[in-house]
Amino acid sequence: LDGVDINLMRKEIINPPELLTDLQKRGLIGVDLTIEEFFYADELSKKYVKLSGYDRTAMAVAKFRKIPLLTGDNPLRKAAEKEGVEVFGTIGLLDKLYEGDYINKLEYQFCLESLLEHKERRLPEEELQKRIESLR
Repeated sequence: LDGVDINLMRKEIINPPELLTDLQKRGLIGVDLTIEEFFYADELSKKYVKLSGYDRTAMAVAKFRKIPLLTGDNPLRKAAEKEGVEVFGTIGLLDKLYEGDYINKLEYQFCLESLLEHKERRLPEEELQKRIESLR
């Protein structure tokens, strides 16, 4: 991975432990931060003290590269919105995959129902239910 300490990534992606290796096999690559991203992430530490270094770095990369930030973390979501960064979560990602015809209706419904079954994911049940109902 270019410019990314693999041990730092292992600390951030810990559950399940084999997730990082699996993601790398599927094409996850690390990127080097630009100097602007680095300093912006540092600025964010003063403004958003509850965000981790990983969160601030992800937000800086998303902002400077003009790419969406995928997160389920509410404090990060709120901070990103304040900073003008496009942000969406798991459900939003599924919506985009379905709307873009990357997954079909049955796959979309299966994913939504699977997420609904896993309460530990802490996703808004009403949003999942609303989407499942719209498919019927």
